[in-house]
Amino acid sequence: MIRPGTIIALVLSLAGGMTASQAPELAQQYRQRLEGARQELTQVVADFDADAARNDMGRDDALALQDRSEEPFIRDRSQSMRRVIARAEHLDRQAERLAELPPALRPVLVLVDPDGQVFSGALRDFEPAVPLTSHGLIWTAVGLLFGLGLYRLVTFPFRYRRAHRAQRLSGRQLD
Repeated sequence: MIRPGTIIALVLSLAGGMTASQAPELAQQYRQRLEGARQELTQVVADFDADAARNDMGRDDALALQDRSEEPFIRDRSQSMRRVIARAEHLDRQAERLAELPPALRPVLVLVDPDGQVFSGALRDFEPAVPLTSHGLIWTAVGLLFGLGLYRLVTFPFRYRRAHRAQRLSGRQLD
């Protein structure tokens, strides 16, 4: 008969494996969203730069002109454009970092340093997938080991106590 502890260890290992196996898919869906956001923001910045160039200005000159405007709306647009430019640059850097990493390590970057808006959208629309790639299998194995390790960690005090109780009982019987 299978012991209940073995069943619990198996269930936790499988749950860990199934959960971790989705990390590469989450990273892939995140990258797709990141690229879409990056393309849109790049176009907005390019349009702003083109408007500035048509008026014989560079980006910084155009932003400075907006900052000096008497109209609060125009000054506010300068600040929002600065945020768009900064975010576009951040998304560019993150896309480059993701592209440089091997596929098995991309989930680590996504989990450690995500863009908040892109990540929340990826999580909201996330659809699990069967991990048929080598990096999907690596993450599945990591999850299986994590689940088993979690089981061993949680049950360690009970196993330790049981072993010492058995040792005490066997020592008393020898007396």
